[in-house]
Amino acid sequence: MILFEKVRWKNFLSTGNQYSEIDFQGSPTTLIVGANGSGKSTVLDALTFGLFAKPFRKINRSQLINTVNEKELCVEVEFKIGTISWKVIRGVKPNIFEIWRNDKLLDQAASVNDQQKWLEQNVVKMNYKSFTQIVILGSSNFIPFMQLSAPNRREVIEDLLDIKIFTSMNNILKEKLRKVKDEVKTLDLKRESLNDKVKMQEKFILDVETRGKEDIDHKQKKKDALADDICVCTMQNEEASDAIFGLKEQQEKLTNTTTTLAKLNTLKGQIANKVTTITKEHKFFTDNTVCPTCTQSIEEEFRLNRINHAQTKAKELKSGYEELEKAIKKEQDRERKFTHLSKEITRLTHGISKNNTLISNCQKQQRDLENEIQTLTNQIENRNTEHEKLEKFKSTLQETYESLATKKETIKYFNYTYELLKDGGVKTKIIKKYLPLINQQINRYLQMMDFYINFTLDEEFNETVQSPIHEDFSYASFSEGEKQRIDLALLFTWREVAKFKNSVSTNLMVLDEVFDSSLDGQGTEEFLKIIKYVIDDANIFVISHKTGLDDRFENVVRFEKVKGFSRMVL
Repeated sequence: MILFEKVRWKNFLSTGNQYSEIDFQGSPTTLIVGANGSGKSTVLDALTFGLFAKPFRKINRSQLINTVNEKELCVEVEFKIGTISWKVIRGVKPNIFEIWRNDKLLDQAASVNDQQKWLEQNVVKMNYKSFTQIVILGSSNFIPFMQLSAPNRREVIEDLLDIKIFTSMNNILKEKLRKVKDEVKTLDLKRESLNDKVKMQEKFILDVETRGKEDIDHKQKKKDALADDICVCTMQNEEASDAIFGLKEQQEKLTNTTTTLAKLNTLKGQIANKVTTITKEHKFFTDNTVCPTCTQSIEEEFRLNRINHAQTKAKELKSGYEELEKAIKKEQDRERKFTHLSKEITRLTHGISKNNTLISNCQKQQRDLENEIQTLTNQIENRNTEHEKLEKFKSTLQETYESLATKKETIKYFNYTYELLKDGGVKTKIIKKYLPLINQQINRYLQMMDFYINFTLDEEFNETVQSPIHEDFSYASFSEGEKQRIDLALLFTWREVAKFKNSVSTNLMVLDEVFDSSLDGQGTEEFLKIIKYVIDDANIFVISHKTGLDDRFENVVRFEKVKGFSRMVL
């Protein structure tokens, strides 16, 4: 049983820098009163924030810290379980999350999420949803059990009946099932691979035994043919080399042809220039008896001498030019021969290069063929080894088939167990076992509140309602006051079931504004009787702004707001 002792807080919502504290064990019944906005519901927000890191009302974490002080929000919740004292401290600015056990701070090496999960699963053994269904009934931002979705209803009941272990087991089993199925897929791939290897090895052995020698003979013939090609190429290269040698000897005799031709062409140009000069002089003295420049008469004797001299010189130059033309033609012939020899040498050299490449390729092919011949020879000589390899493949394949059979049998078993652990399996059988008790208690509390209907839940937690007036009704069909009675009956029932099952048992019950919304005067009186005479194992706190209730409670705590800050008045 969880014995809540106290909750204290500061800089939380409208509370200032001084701690406010509520003693949960001071009185069996406590009324918390105050005007709207005075801070009376802060008790709930502080309690749920301290335990579950979120307030009871829908308030963002950033809005929880006091807007005036803006720092050092702190909530402390103290409780006992058996002989062990626990304290949870949670703060904002700075962020604090501490769990104390018998005044000793627990290791904080784990993440905040992991610590929170450990706190809920191993200490309080409730999550936020279960806590708000068993310990708290609120009218503001509270979702009653009957307004929860089907999965959330189931979650609450599974927590109460302590059967969530089956869900955890199913999740573990689901993961194991996934792993086994993955292993089956891997084994299937291995089996296919081994089948291929066996077939390939059998074919390989057959090829080695039936066609191995034929392949060797064929490859040897190709190798011999390559040797012949190499021989032919080698002979062609020798002949070409001899021809090149002879051509180069011829070229040596023509080495200076280009230089000589260049000199002759230069001389030819010089003679041509002299011929041009002589021709001009001859034409001048032939055409002119008077100097065109100074207009003086040219002596006839001098003019004739110059004409004769030009004619004689022209004959000499013409004769030399003709001889030079013959010499140039001769050197041009030598140059053409030199060029022809060079082209032939290049052709023969290219042929040698092609033959060398061919020889190199043939030699490589010879080496490859030699390796292939050697491999085939080794394979023929080592047939026993290949047979051993085949048998090993077959043995591994058989083992794989056996492993597959085992894994598939395991999958069948896991699938069977999975079906048992599903919502419709063992858990539903357990729920069905407790449903009569649950329905009995719900209707008991409804009758205590003078609400005579037959309210039953099925294994899917859907309600069936029968009344003297209406045969078939639903929760949604009732008035808000009637819904409130049903919500209270469920709350009391969940507490009894939890106590009976020993899954969750606590001394605390907090009711927020149950008198202020939908309960009429009669409903209020009936409810007060229940909490006074029937609920004898809980310290009940009722939060209300309704007047005239002070004398109905053993203790009264008042909240008021002064200068924007909430404070308690005991």
